[in-house]
Amino acid sequence: MTKAVIYARYSTELQSDRSIEDQVGLCRRFIEQKGWLYIASFSDRARSGASTIGRDGLTELMSRARAGDFDVVVVEALDRISRDQEDLPGIFKRLSFLGIEIVSVHDGKADKIQVGIRGLVSALFLDDLKHKVRRGMDGVVRDGRHAGGRAYGYRPKLGHPGELEIVEDEAAVVRRIFEEFRSGRSPREIATGLNADRVPAPRGAVWLASTLNGNASRGHGILVNPIYAGNIVWNRIRMIKDPDTGKRVSRVNDSAEWVTAAAPHLAIVSTELFVAVQERKAALSHVPAPCRRKAKHLFSGLLKCGCCGGGLSVKDRDHGRVRLVCTRSREGGDCANRRHFYLDEIEGRISRGLRKQLGNRTALDRYVKVYTDERRRLMGDRAGVLKSFSAA
Repeated sequence: MTKAVIYARYSTELQSDRSIEDQVGLCRRFIEQKGWLYIASFSDRARSGASTIGRDGLTELMSRARAGDFDVVVVEALDRISRDQEDLPGIFKRLSFLGIEIVSVHDGKADKIQVGIRGLVSALFLDDLKHKVRRGMDGVVRDGRHAGGRAYGYRPKLGHPGELEIVEDEAAVVRRIFEEFRSGRSPREIATGLNADRVPAPRGAVWLASTLNGNASRGHGILVNPIYAGNIVWNRIRMIKDPDTGKRVSRVNDSAEWVTAAAPHLAIVSTELFVAVQERKAALSHVPAPCRRKAKHLFSGLLKCGCCGGGLSVKDRDHGRVRLVCTRSREGGDCANRRHFYLDEIEGRISRGLRKQLGNRTALDRYVKVYTDERRRLMGDRAGVLKSFSAA
């Protein structure tokens, strides 16, 4: 007797969890009509069909396929398996190699032509959906509403989707930041003052200079965000999905693609003050690129302050030797640790310790296992999925 399993999926948390039960129920009735033996169901809830990342149900299905536990995979439609032009044919090819068929309740047995067409149609559907969403957000901005994201000093207006209102306590802090910067204080000095006065930070525990400076090309950072002068700018960046990790990565759009709308009701500082701040920032930013860009080092991003747990960053060079300081102490004055550390001493001590510890075979095996596990975690679940597919 033909042994059959079911795969079901729905895309977002906005959809009903009943979608899985409905799909499984439909497929169960189909299996009964065919006279096949039902084995098991696999599902992925609130997972996009544009990627195989995080699809634990699909990963388990491929593992069971490799074990020869069933003969047929039954789905409501092929796009439940994948909407990606690369992933769907890949899954189909590996299951076919194992002698396993994919059968859609609506379209019947899948073949190469159907898989190719469905993959193309699904990819076009996703592109069309993306364009429609962006068109809708474009309209929201042109109406003077906010297209999304959290800006310090504002909160959503209840009962009015897309509309923001000013939070006066936070707005007072914004005005303080702009006025102090115009008067000649540096972002580090401003952040230190805010921390000393125990002003709650937008995110995290403390204010840092980077909270104020942000990134001008992306419109991040309190001192460069045009919304504080009553102007909404949207579409500065776009998000694309890394095919290897499944993670969304931002890319800066050309300024010609930006959408700008006046929103005077959201202005917290005057246009005069905002322009003055931008002019001062522009004057201070004329620093050669080599001085701004920091070189990567062996333990970049891994060294932490022993007092506050914050990261260590490069302070300067002492006769060619890189010196590190606590970032929170330097940028916001929130940590009392004012010591500096020589990077070559830290790297030397850690390297010597690693050589000594990894001289033991047991420790070396443990290190390799932990390292491998961490790499898999950082790369997401795709590595495991691809491994299952490749093994099949």
